[in-house]
Amino acid sequence: MSLPTETVKTLTVRAVLFDMDGTLVDSTAIVEQVWGEFSRRYGLDFEEILRTSHGVQARDTVRRFAPADADVDALTEELGEMERTRTDGIIALPGAEQLLQSLPADAVAMVTSADRVLAGLRMHAAGLEFPATAVTAEAVTHGKPDPEGYLKAAALLGVEPSEVVVFEDAPAGIASARAAGMATVVVGENGGDAAEGLWQIPDYSSVTATAALDGSGRRVIELRF
Repeated sequence: MSLPTETVKTLTVRAVLFDMDGTLVDSTAIVEQVWGEFSRRYGLDFEEILRTSHGVQARDTVRRFAPADADVDALTEELGEMERTRTDGIIALPGAEQLLQSLPADAVAMVTSADRVLAGLRMHAAGLEFPATAVTAEAVTHGKPDPEGYLKAAALLGVEPSEVVVFEDAPAGIASARAAGMATVVVGENGGDAAEGLWQIPDYSSVTATAALDGSGRRVIELRF
């Protein structure tokens, strides 16, 4: 499987993996609001947190920026409570709902740095159905940019890394998917240097999916862009 060039507008895969924040749902306003309040409360570098935290587990960001004597578990829980009580303004990316509905449910997984409760709240707020297969923060030992989450999702779906495509938006998530050996499509314009050389789309408005059988009788999914 290979990513499309300027003249190739299809991808054929056996499964599709999605990040959540910034990829399926737009939660930017909430994330910036919560981290802004949290940073001011504890005298942390808000701009640097925003620059480096997108796509990374909250615990890893807290551990990186909190004072040396801080209780990382307590601070992470406090941040989580702030995030779980705010869903106003969270919306689905254009075309995300239609694409998810067009894909076979057993060929889709979500891999997110959010915990399962927060992921469920944000997907619900955006009007999106929570995928049957989801690898959330508490399901992995190492968060993005480590490839563990994406490799685990592929294994749960019974496919090889080379047989899937990942939709991601953040440098940490892009690095995670690429380290897993998976084709990666970048959603939006926040991928930075990690997105270099990858195909990028603004959203899913022009993406469609069709399931069919290949020559060996195995189901494949053709994505058209």
